[in-house]
Amino acid sequence: MLKEFKEFISKGNVMDLAVGVIIGGAFGLIVSSLVDDIIMPIVGAIFGGLDFSNYFIALSSAVTADSLEEARKQGAVFAYGNFLTVLFNFLILAWIIFLMVKAVNNLRRNMEADKAATPEAPAAPPADVALLTEIRDLLAKK
Repeated sequence: MLKEFKEFISKGNVMDLAVGVIIGGAFGLIVSSLVDDIIMPIVGAIFGGLDFSNYFIALSSAVTADSLEEARKQGAVFAYGNFLTVLFNFLILAWIIFLMVKAVNNLRRNMEADKAATPEAPAAPPADVALLTEIRDLLAKK
């Protein structure tokens, strides 16, 4: 069983997946920072200095706080501003991934088109077929 596990771990797909997950996590943090620290403040400034991350509706009469963090400590809240921020984050991430996949697909298409455009020399026949062809040609001359 240990041998099978070593074979499984040593396969390229498992390592590729591990690298992808690590890079994806780091990339997600970059996009989160882009949305939280750059885009949403600009959107908030355009709409009159609004901070979307603190928009919520109290679902309990015990909630009297002005910030989302404090309101969550007091009771249940409907944090639609935070949801909008996360949704915007997802849309940016999905758009970036779409552009990356599109670029890779274009690169593959171009490589396949270049490969199809270059004429390939016919493959040499196997030795036995070449020998039989020579014998046939010699017999045809007689």
